[in-house]
Amino acid sequence: MPRKAKTEETVVTDENILHENDMETENAPAPEASGIDSESPDPLSGDMDAGFSTDEETVEGSAPTSDEVSAMESPDTADPLPPIEETASPDENGSESTLPSGDEANPAAENGKMPEASPDEAAPKPARKGKKVSTPKTAVPDTPTPARKASPPSILTLSADAEVETPESREDTIWHELQNAYRTRKILTGTLGGVEKMEGGGTIAVVYYKEMRVVIPLAEMMINLVEDAAHDYGELVQRQNKILGNMLGCEIDFIIKGLDNASRSIVASRKDAMYKKRQIFYLPDANGISRVCEDRIVQARVIAVAEKVVRVEIFGTECSILARDLSWDWLGDATERFHVGEQILVRILSVKVHSLEDISVKADVKSTGGNTSKENLSKCKIQGKYAGTVTDIHKGTVFVRLHIGVNAVAHSCYDNRLPGKKDEVSFVVTRIDAERNVAVGLISRIIKQNI
Repeated sequence: MPRKAKTEETVVTDENILHENDMETENAPAPEASGIDSESPDPLSGDMDAGFSTDEETVEGSAPTSDEVSAMESPDTADPLPPIEETASPDENGSESTLPSGDEANPAAENGKMPEASPDEAAPKPARKGKKVSTPKTAVPDTPTPARKASPPSILTLSADAEVETPESREDTIWHELQNAYRTRKILTGTLGGVEKMEGGGTIAVVYYKEMRVVIPLAEMMINLVEDAAHDYGELVQRQNKILGNMLGCEIDFIIKGLDNASRSIVASRKDAMYKKRQIFYLPDANGISRVCEDRIVQARVIAVAEKVVRVEIFGTECSILARDLSWDWLGDATERFHVGEQILVRILSVKVHSLEDISVKADVKSTGGNTSKENLSKCKIQGKYAGTVTDIHKGTVFVRLHIGVNAVAHSCYDNRLPGKKDEVSFVVTRIDAERNVAVGLISRIIKQNI
């Protein structure tokens, strides 16, 4: 292939001898050397690759032209070396590729050995002035991003000694308390918050202890009902569900029977808690004295309220108190004065302990307070008219609670309308019964009907 030589003057030294025979063919095989990659730059060829390495924008197969080479001064060599002659050979696309001549052409093709390079040859040589040299690009390390410091886990409070309790920490504290109660079989107190039916047909009571859900099966709620021929009130399960529904909102005791750490579900028993409290408060101690005994005033929980009866729990034993034993005043509706969930004082009238499972208690509420009926009865005058409220009607007899605090009984009514419960009436006193502490008279008229 013909070679196109440049007319520029070059200075040839003894060390740079042109080997034109090695450059005659374009497809000359690359020399093989042990330990040297044929595609990598030759470390012994001096400045050939350092001065004429191709840039990323250079077309593949073509070397940089003379206008793209710039002068480069070697930092290790003080005296610049004379430039070398360059030869240009056309490539397959017709473009000229500039190849260095001399030792840079790797003249050891005949022997298969690489000549030893002198220190002057090993040093990078400057290119001709006015030509651009493409130097290898070096990766610039990115500026390391400063590591973000982790914030303290504690919450910064306004007061130095104060602590803020998050919902997560509160839940963990409650769960730890429940785990300890499960191991020690401690009696806990929660609020009956719901009644649910399971898919299998069973019924469960949902109790909330400090916002934690506790499940109690219906069989463990200890709702004992009399079931015999004399007390046939229908199906037992339906009655238990009705009573359980009336107990919503009351406080009950329970003992944890099992818990699951993964789902944080809890199953408990009210029966076990009530038996344990019975053993503590009803069975006699070493001295033969029981804590719950007759004529003692104790505190009880209201677990259900009806119109004429209030059901309370007295240390593991349930007891029903009728309306006449709730107050010295006549009550038309017990729900107006008592409500589920409150705690009241009761006096124990009698206690019968047959076994731990069979304990019956009778109590009343009115004996815990003073009777003011006698004092108020002295305020009534015969033929006096007083306003009152109808509390009950039974077989034509109207029971009235006067606003001055006296119980009254009326056997007749002069109003054309019939009196009803909770009606406001005008009562005329005709007689005073000191033995029963009631005033006897009649209803002159109905002031306001309760419709």
